[in-house]
Amino acid sequence: MAHDSFLPADDIRTLFSESMSRMYQQEVPQYGTLMQLVAEVNEQVLAAEPALQHQLRETGELDRLSLERHGAIRVGRAAELNMLRRIFAIMGMHPVSYYDLSEAGVPVHSTAFRPTDDASLRRNPFRIFTSLLRLELIEDDALRARAAEILDGRDIFTAKARVLVAQAEAQGGLTEEQAQHFVAEVLETFRWHQHATVDLASYQALQDAHRLIADVVCFRGPHINHLTPRTLDIDTVQQQMPAVGITPKAVIEGPPRRRCPILLRQTSFTALEEPVRFAGEQAGTHTARFGEIEQRGMALTPKGRALYDELLNRSRQTPAEADNEAHQRRLAEVFADFPDDEDSLRTLKLGYFRYGLTEAGRRQAEREESASGDIDTLIEAGLIKATPIIYEDFLPVSAAGIFQSNLGGVQHQAYVQNANQAAFEQALGCPVQDEFALYAALQDDSIRQVRQVLDA
Repeated sequence: MAHDSFLPADDIRTLFSESMSRMYQQEVPQYGTLMQLVAEVNEQVLAAEPALQHQLRETGELDRLSLERHGAIRVGRAAELNMLRRIFAIMGMHPVSYYDLSEAGVPVHSTAFRPTDDASLRRNPFRIFTSLLRLELIEDDALRARAAEILDGRDIFTAKARVLVAQAEAQGGLTEEQAQHFVAEVLETFRWHQHATVDLASYQALQDAHRLIADVVCFRGPHINHLTPRTLDIDTVQQQMPAVGITPKAVIEGPPRRRCPILLRQTSFTALEEPVRFAGEQAGTHTARFGEIEQRGMALTPKGRALYDELLNRSRQTPAEADNEAHQRRLAEVFADFPDDEDSLRTLKLGYFRYGLTEAGRRQAEREESASGDIDTLIEAGLIKATPIIYEDFLPVSAAGIFQSNLGGVQHQAYVQNANQAAFEQALGCPVQDEFALYAALQDDSIRQVRQVLDA
C-alpha cells in the first residue's frame, strides 16, 4: 500500500478530538454551554486587545485557539496504559513528562500524550492527560486484591480497535476509511457507561479507600472525565459561569493573573452526580465527570520553573482561601517576585522564546545583507523579535487540585515518597519525553533559522 494513501496522523488526531468533543457535549450538556461561554469571552478579549490578536495570528495560535482542548483519562492496569500509548501514537501523540500526583493525595501517576513537533502542534495541539492507578497505595490487602481482580476481568478496548491498531502498526498508517473506523472504535473506550461492573458494597468499599479508586475500577471503561477548552481570560470565565447556570470550583489553580501569562491556569465546574446501576440492578450515583477550562501562558525554563515552584510553595504555607478573589490577591502578592515583562523573562532566561525576523529583518535578508551579533544585539537592531513559546504541558499540583475538587470527598491524604517513574515507564512501554528538552529544541531551531537567513 502506498504511503501517500494514509491519512496524516495530525488529521486522525483532529478527527478524534472533534468526535470526542461531540460525544462529550451529548453526554454532559453543560460542557457545550461552557464551550459557548469560552468562545464568547475569547471574542471579547481579541476585540479589546488588537495587539494580542496580531501576535496570536503571527505565531499561528489564533487558528488553533478553537481547536485547543485537552482531555483526561484514568486507567487501572499497566496493559491498559500500554495500549493507549499505541493508540495515541497513531494520532501523532507521544508521552511527555512524568507526574506524581500521590504526594498531593491522589493515588495515580501520569503523563500527557501530545504532539511534540512544531508543525503538528500548530495543526492541532490536542492532548490527553493520562493517569495510571497505583494499586500498591491501597493499604487494605484484601481490598487491593479485589480491585486487581475486578480490573483483570475487563477489557476497555473493543476487539475491532485492537485489530485496527495492529493493522496501523503493521502497514505504517491508516487510510481515511480505516481511520474513520479506528476513531469510532477507540471512542468506545472513552464513552460513559451507566452500568457499573461491581455491586454497591464493592463500590462503596473502594470509594472509602479513595473516591478516584472507585472511579477507575468500577466501570467497563475509564470514560473521559473532562475536556478542556482554552480561554484567553480565565478570570472572566470563572466570574461568568454562574450566570449561565454553571457552578465553578472555588479557586483557579496555577499562577495568578499576570501581564505576561506563564504556564497553565485551570478551573472547572463541579462534577456531575450521575445515576448508576450496580450489579444486581441496585440503583446509586457516581460523581466524577466535569468540565474544565484552561488558560495557557509561556513555557518556563528549569530556572523559571524552580522560581515558580518556590513561590507556589511559599503561597501554600498559609491556610487556603475559600474565596477566589482573596486567593488570587494572596498569590499575586507572593508572585510579585516573579518578573512580569517579556524582556526580563527572556534576558533572565526564565522563559522559552521563539525568534523570528521583523519586517526590517526580512527586508535586510531580501537585500542579501548579512547581520552579525548575538541575539540581544539583533533584537536591539530591530532585525529579529522574540515571542513566548506556549506551555503545552501540565502542573501536578494544579492537576491534583482539579481532581480533588471534583471527587466529592474530603480525602487530602498524601502518599509520601512515592514517585516511581521507572515503574510507570515500564508499564507505558517507553520512556516519557522531557518537556524542557522539547521547548529548548523549539527555541534553538528558531534561532538557527533566523541566523541562517541573516548570515546568508
